[in-house]
Amino acid sequence: MKNKEKGLTAWQLTMMAVGSVVGASFFLGSAVAINSAGPSIVITYILSGLLVYFILYALSEMTVSNPDSGSFRTFAAEAFGEGTGFVTGWVYWTGMVLAMSSEATAVSILFREWIPNISISWLGSFIIIGVTLLNLLGASRLSKLESGFSVIKIFAVFAFIIIAILLIIGLFPGVPTIGAGELRNEMFLAGGVKGIAGSMLIVLFAYAGFEVIGLAASETENPQETIPKAINYTVLCLLGLYILSVVVLLPLIPTASVNEETSPIVAALDRWGITWAGTVINVVLITAILSTMLASVFAIGRMIRSLADEGLAPNWVKDKTDVPYRGILFSGIAMLLGLGLGLLLPKVYLFLISAGGFATLFTYIIIMATHIRFRKKYGCPEGKCKLGGYPYSSLFVLICLIGSIVSMPFIEGQGTGLIAGIIMLIFYTVCYIGMRIYQFMHNKEKGNDSLNNKNYQDKLLTEFSDELSGIIEKQQNAEIGEEYTENKKIDENCTQCKNQK
Repeated sequence: MKNKEKGLTAWQLTMMAVGSVVGASFFLGSAVAINSAGPSIVITYILSGLLVYFILYALSEMTVSNPDSGSFRTFAAEAFGEGTGFVTGWVYWTGMVLAMSSEATAVSILFREWIPNISISWLGSFIIIGVTLLNLLGASRLSKLESGFSVIKIFAVFAFIIIAILLIIGLFPGVPTIGAGELRNEMFLAGGVKGIAGSMLIVLFAYAGFEVIGLAASETENPQETIPKAINYTVLCLLGLYILSVVVLLPLIPTASVNEETSPIVAALDRWGITWAGTVINVVLITAILSTMLASVFAIGRMIRSLADEGLAPNWVKDKTDVPYRGILFSGIAMLLGLGLGLLLPKVYLFLISAGGFATLFTYIIIMATHIRFRKKYGCPEGKCKLGGYPYSSLFVLICLIGSIVSMPFIEGQGTGLIAGIIMLIFYTVCYIGMRIYQFMHNKEKGNDSLNNKNYQDKLLTEFSDELSGIIEKQQNAEIGEEYTENKKIDENCTQCKNQK
């Protein structure tokens, strides 16, 4: 699909990726990981960042070769067949729709701190509708808005890092030098290897969302140059923000006192008398979630278009325009239904959204498995390998991701996610098989109808030919008869002439 407007730049793509990644999982969800691993959470963030680095560069190699709007779904279909592409696309879309409907609920709850009587259902619906309509503006305008949101988030994290450093070295007014602080009283491997493994899954979720780079590749001006640059910027930005913020956080607060009810950043600053941080982080958190929703709706709108273009989604969501209006609106309606489900059947909804983590890990497993097959078949794109250490690096990441899925039942709150994820996989596999059976039967009926029509047409043609032959024969006989009569008259006239003579 050709873009009529100027394509996305590497910076805009980076801001979109950062906007999609840095959200509630970092500002709130990281608390569980910090509590579980203790100071060794730094190792977890570095290891997870390394995995993200490999996944992003694997995605980069495939995207540069084929900047399709379906990204990893299209690559999976080429490598393992259409069925894998179908299941991957729909599992990713479903996981994101459920996650974004829960994010809308989270924003509504945060707003309640300022407006206590506001309805969650109305505000949540308003947020989803707003985010959906903003996505209809197109990639260029949306990227500018997303860049603004991302800058706010990055600025907030950097501001925390600077304040924390000032507290640690004793340059913050009214607060004594903290130095190593709480690190003096804690074992580095407080939770042991089990703590690192348990926190790994949660930290991976904090990195989730970077795949939007691949889904936006078709809307960049020069994918071969833009995508690798955007990935470099994204990796450096995310690793720098996450690792630095965790390193400076550890001296400020005991890891055992960190819990998921309060942002670790707010808890750390509150402990040292910086009480205004709660209000500021609340504003930043709302901005972060809205930014994540904008980037995620952008991604799933393109995913639906990719599925529809190949006949793997309803025909009425197919778009011929640069902006996938129908895919975006369809996803927005699905998010509203998800929000309604959460309010009407909260237990069912909680079970379903727990599959979000599974959907994320499943997507990354598919990316790495596809990359291994891609490199075997095509080698390096344009002779330039972005991912070093192949095939060992790809296999290492693949094994780590599979291990993360297997470990889900051993982490509190993630066991149901594995069950829900497996049910989702089975459901979409059955849907694909059912769709193919229906298409086969439909095509067979059409074939029979065509055959019957052909036989009928042949019969009509035969009858018409026979009838035409009969008409021609009668006409020929009539002409012969007329000729015979005329010759007979001539003969009779000649006979009469002879008699007269």
